[in-house]
Amino acid sequence: MVFAQPNGRPIDLRDDWEEWKTLLKMAGVGDARVHDGRHTAGTLLLEQGVDIRVVQEILGHSDLRVTQGYTHVGSVLAQDAAARIGRVLFGGAR
Repeated sequence: MVFAQPNGRPIDLRDDWEEWKTLLKMAGVGDARVHDGRHTAGTLLLEQGVDIRVVQEILGHSDLRVTQGYTHVGSVLAQDAAARIGRVLFGGAR
């Protein structure tokens, strides 16, 4: 994806960086790189049950392995996986 100013000209990198820092402050989160935001977005999408191939497309990765290394399986996904295998092995709603 490419982002531009309303007049079609490229966004100045300094302006983009300053806007990112302003958003972080407004959200009340600690300092982070834009790249950290991409990792977080990928991880949150997976935790919401979005298929990894959709996450791959959103992040713009051509290779699924890049997406897999780019995201972090959170405890929500791990707990869900454990609950699913528990139901398969022991039946019932655990």
